[in-house]
Amino acid sequence: MTARPLDAARDALIALQGQLIVVLAAQNAVLAERAGELEERLARLERAASRNSGNSSLPPSLDDQPGRTPPPGKPQRGKRGKRNPGKQPGAPGSHLAWSQDPDRTVPHFPRGACGCGADLADAADLGVAASHQEVEVPAMTARVIQHDLHQVACACGRVHRAAPPAGAGAPGTVTYGIGLQAWCAYLMAAHAIPVHRCAELIEALTGAKPSPGFVHSLLARAAAAVRHANRLIRALIITASVICADETPIRVGPGPKTRKKYLLVACTNLLTYYFLGDRSLATFEAFVFPDLTGVVVHDRYQNYDKFPGITHQLCAAHLLRDIEDAAQSYPGAIWPGQTAGALRALIHAANLAREQGLAAVPADATTGHLRLFRHGVRAGLSAVRRLPGANVAQPPARLLLECLRDREADVLRFLSDLRIPPTSNQAERDVRPAKTQQKISGRLRSEQATRHRYAIRGYSSTAAKHGIGVFTALRDALAGNPWMPPIPAST
Repeated sequence: MTARPLDAARDALIALQGQLIVVLAAQNAVLAERAGELEERLARLERAASRNSGNSSLPPSLDDQPGRTPPPGKPQRGKRGKRNPGKQPGAPGSHLAWSQDPDRTVPHFPRGACGCGADLADAADLGVAASHQEVEVPAMTARVIQHDLHQVACACGRVHRAAPPAGAGAPGTVTYGIGLQAWCAYLMAAHAIPVHRCAELIEALTGAKPSPGFVHSLLARAAAAVRHANRLIRALIITASVICADETPIRVGPGPKTRKKYLLVACTNLLTYYFLGDRSLATFEAFVFPDLTGVVVHDRYQNYDKFPGITHQLCAAHLLRDIEDAAQSYPGAIWPGQTAGALRALIHAANLAREQGLAAVPADATTGHLRLFRHGVRAGLSAVRRLPGANVAQPPARLLLECLRDREADVLRFLSDLRIPPTSNQAERDVRPAKTQQKISGRLRSEQATRHRYAIRGYSSTAAKHGIGVFTALRDALAGNPWMPPIPAST
């Protein structure tokens, strides 16, 4: 009879312990789930902090941000490095050459008195003892030029008036000439000089005082002047056998700093064409891509795959940065280094074959490197497994390796046709002025004015690639005679 209260107390304690175990198990499950979320968050933050210009598409200007891991240092120059500072062997040099026909000769004679007391002005001239030449820019001063349009009467009685020169305004008005207009457009579009600073520079250099409003209006005027040239550039881009393409965010229009547009570029080593929009498929469809039938070198952005007429070459520079990111994510793995080394060796083989004038890389120059590349990809795929689940985000290294395996033809297309560059570096160089503009001016307030800027920029970049002076090309365009890119002969 005395054992029953003890049994009841023991049963109650067991029941209480069971309830406590259930509560603790639920709490542990919540804590485990929370710990998993925190681990994923920490991994995302560590990955974001580890991104730099060496393992991602971030620009080098962001490498020194607080908390960001900079890329490994490059090899030292000199005997242990790749090259010495300064001019490299074989690179073209430049110097001030002596002119046999100087524009002006200024004679200089000794002044003062001789040691004997005689005035040197009366001394006999023995001729030139030494000469020195200097290249000088004469002081520029804006001049007022009046254009008088005469009328003449023919014997038949008809009266004829002289045609006004290019850029002249209505009779009785005063305008700025083509040269000053060209300087303003050149400074703003080619050198990213802000409008007010451009007006100040023109005043300091010439004495003319154009208003900021007039200077800003020249963007629209110059863009209209190069409109037909840009149409031809677009047509030549579409018919080119190989182009490079890229896109970069820029701050345009009113709104917060997070509001941005994208500047798209399609280019070759002789052509440059820009388009302002966003990163949507609609913008890509409004650009040149629906009309292309050649090879496009690009950065693997998904919209490029939406156009069936395009043949792809995936940018090897972007791939190498992604492989470097994988090497940092898996520090003990061998496959990232092997894959990157083999890809670099294949690019080097393509460069050597191109220098020899070949149309493709010989098979014997790629066999060993291709084997290492493919084995490295296979080893990576066996080490980095896909995560289970239909909607689970896969590791970036896994997606990269699947791309290298499934799109090998798009990765290595440059080996079979040496007209195709392995990287989209040309496109990255052509969008870099947008970043320079952004660093100088911050946000560009008007989308339309930004379109005008890059219409001028595309025209001037194309002219420069053909060896035409940018200022001369802009001045001719404003005078009604724009430079037009040559149409290549059909083969």
